[in-house]
Amino acid sequence: MLLLSAIGFSQTTEISSHAKTRTAKKLAKKFLRKHGITGMSISVSQQGDLIWSKGFGFSSKKPRARVQPDTTIFRIASISKSITALALAKLVDDKLIDLDSSIYNYIPGYPKKNYDITVRQLGGNLAGIRHYKDNIEYALNKKMSITEGLDLFKNDSLLFEPGTSFNYSTFGFVLLSEVMQNATHLPFDALVMDTIFKPLNMTHTMMDVSDAVVPNLTRFYRSSTVKKHVIAKPVCNEYKVAGGGFLSTSEDLIKFGNELITPKFVSKAALSQIITSQHLKTGERTGYGIGFSVETSKNGTPKYYHTGGGVGASTILMVFPEEEIVITVLTNLTGVSMQDFGNALEKVFI
Repeated sequence: MLLLSAIGFSQTTEISSHAKTRTAKKLAKKFLRKHGITGMSISVSQQGDLIWSKGFGFSSKKPRARVQPDTTIFRIASISKSITALALAKLVDDKLIDLDSSIYNYIPGYPKKNYDITVRQLGGNLAGIRHYKDNIEYALNKKMSITEGLDLFKNDSLLFEPGTSFNYSTFGFVLLSEVMQNATHLPFDALVMDTIFKPLNMTHTMMDVSDAVVPNLTRFYRSSTVKKHVIAKPVCNEYKVAGGGFLSTSEDLIKFGNELITPKFVSKAALSQIITSQHLKTGERTGYGIGFSVETSKNGTPKYYHTGGGVGASTILMVFPEEEIVITVLTNLTGVSMQDFGNALEKVFI
């Protein structure tokens, strides 16, 4: 009786899993059609194992090439901030950075402001550093190093006293990467490669170098009033790699997400620093740790996630530690809102 019961449970679980993926596939196709997305890759893992991974549409229309979730490389946009945060946690473990130290301890030459700024405030969007001021900055096609990129904003006044308000800022992560470079005396991309990508075997993840030839890299599309899809204009993301300049596959990001659930290379103590919501000086919760939005799932359990929007990229990564589920969606189209679709996938798998 026990054997028959176990077999029945196993079969029911398998049927339930198939039902979930069928539902998710229907949602994905509807989402693809609704937004006119050229190509999309979705991967889902549970307890560390892939349970669904599928490509939709095309990484390139001409020549035509289908999306493959294990090899098609996308821009991941602001999910890059989550990668930067995990690398920062490793530096905390190695005692190379103190999150509550002044950034001036690491970059003494940075222009002095009316207030001091801590590393934690910088990573939590609490430092008062501005975001892009216009679409020109957002899609800047000028090849610069991280240090050169600081010139875009380093002489601007802070928007507010650090810790008193929240202002989402990719430029804040540019500054954070400069802190990390100076603390380690390593180029930022090499630092992340050594501390995150190599240990996690993320073999298809790298910095978006504007003039590099990358095998299996998707083409990048934008909507147009004249045609349904056109190739997006070139952009240089090297200077803002920490905030929005990494390339990856959906399956590589699953490996990354699982490090948050079962950490192997970063301590739980350091990890908790980036996945715990920060607070304003008033005590108000921001809903953002360092590089991760921190909310609750449909089950009322912890949820860590980040969306991304860049030139030729709209993305989302969601991690549910108690359910041990990671979901990631990458697309090659500019300007697609990912939040609702992420919530729909959450309802299916969580």
